[in-house]
Amino acid sequence: MKLRILLLFAFCTLISCKREQKISSDDWTVISKKLQYKDEANILHIKSGNYTYDFKNNQVPFKKVVLLNASLMGYVSALDAENLVVGISSPEYIYSEKIQGLLKEGKIQNVGSDQKYDVEKIISLQPDAVFTNYIASFENTYQLLKNNGIQVVFFDEYLEQKALEKTAYLKVFGKLFGKEKEAEAKYAEIEKNYNELKKLALTAKDMPVVLANEMYGDVWYLPGGKTSVANFISDANAEYILKNNNEEKAVTMSFEEVFSKSDKVQYWINAGNHTSKKEMLNINPFYSKLGVFSKGKIYSISGREIKKANDFFESGVVRSDWVLKDYIKIFHPELLPGYQLVYMKELQ
Repeated sequence: MKLRILLLFAFCTLISCKREQKISSDDWTVISKKLQYKDEANILHIKSGNYTYDFKNNQVPFKKVVLLNASLMGYVSALDAENLVVGISSPEYIYSEKIQGLLKEGKIQNVGSDQKYDVEKIISLQPDAVFTNYIASFENTYQLLKNNGIQVVFFDEYLEQKALEKTAYLKVFGKLFGKEKEAEAKYAEIEKNYNELKKLALTAKDMPVVLANEMYGDVWYLPGGKTSVANFISDANAEYILKNNNEEKAVTMSFEEVFSKSDKVQYWINAGNHTSKKEMLNINPFYSKLGVFSKGKIYSISGREIKKANDFFESGVVRSDWVLKDYIKIFHPELLPGYQLVYMKELQ
């Protein structure tokens, strides 16, 4: 059940209504509207959302950290910084083999789940920092950790709608982990790959029509026209059915509304983590009424999945170039002959 919630959460993230404070100083390195940082007078300043952090030279790089979100693990792994992690929550949702190995060796501790974190264990690990997405219902937990001298750092990368801006969070992790050069090099590699893939996609002869996501209960949660999913589709040179929508959040529709817009759809992407069309029909028989179900192609995000762990939510958060390459392979297979999908999987 949690994985289905993660799927919905990832594709349909609601954008915060709080206005961000604008930083105009040229000294700041701007990752996105939600994240900036700068070095000044031996202090690393970070502004993440509504939070500002000031780390002195003797505080960073961190030596021990705890992660409360699987998506943040993608940045750690990309920088080969797994040895800094002493605790994680919900380890069953972590895809990384290296992290799973460190868990078995007892070098990383399980600190609970998003239902209930083991605050005493986190405190006993004495981490330099705890990284997490901000969740209002856990405010008391965050405050308890702070009261015990533990720095809680909020990174809401899941709210980013531009792929390379989400990838660029690597730069801040590089600063905090003493791996600045590695982070800059990795980002430059991904950025170069991504931009070259965008150019490649533009050479395609056609622009297929695309449907995304699936129904939960009686509601179809489609990505708004300005969400990360919609941006990926556009960058892969395809036409999303809500391309003219201006929402950076989920757009809810009934099946009938989606049906009325889907007559030209050739590809249906991000159809949950299903393993077959039959499984999809068992959940919702109405899917068979869509032309794309029988005449088009349907892709889930189960290409890298082990039990409850799905690498799309881990390395896929960082490797925007791999995600884009998957979409281009789906929409324009002739452009990438021989390429095998990483995160996506065609349903039969």
